[in-house]
Amino acid sequence: MNKQEFLTALENRLAGLSQEDINERLSFYGEMIDDRVEDGISEEEAVSMIGSVDFVVDQIMSEIPISRLVKDRVALKKKSGTLPVVLMIILFPVWFPLAVSVFAVLLSLYIVLWILVLCFYIVDLSLALSSFLCIGAIFLYLSKGNPAGAVLSFGALILLSGLAILCFPACNAFAKGVCILTRRILLSIKNRFVGKEVK
Repeated sequence: MNKQEFLTALENRLAGLSQEDINERLSFYGEMIDDRVEDGISEEEAVSMIGSVDFVVDQIMSEIPISRLVKDRVALKKKSGTLPVVLMIILFPVWFPLAVSVFAVLLSLYIVLWILVLCFYIVDLSLALSSFLCIGAIFLYLSKGNPAGAVLSFGALILLSGLAILCFPACNAFAKGVCILTRRILLSIKNRFVGKEVK
């Protein structure tokens, strides 16, 4: 893909942004390609070093606040005439409760995901604290002359500390997965505001 094809595809994918934002992004990536070409790289290699159009659009969307996207979308609708505004006012009793319901469900799911992450970390912390209690139990059994209880407590110490050590990376991986999932969902919502996607 050469520079012009890349910039045209990028412009099509950013069609829902304000013209000022589109021009700014196209200028930025155009200059980036030109700089690399001046360094002796071919235009196609310079474009491939930037990444795919999807990758660039995701980067751009992650930088733009969703409030600004909504504001730009409303401004674009205002320019398109009064019919959409009239329809929004007339259908307000229908779309507003639906929008609130969808928002409440999505927020609930988001909270549940992060509560699950918190629960996993609490379980891991409980395993670690239980292993420390087993150390105390070992000394207690030894002081009372009960070696069988001390051996049993030592086995529990090994088991619980091993589980705590194994669970911690799993908790981190789950938390990272939730972060990636929420980021992708937010990018998907932002892409809906931008408009049509050209593949």
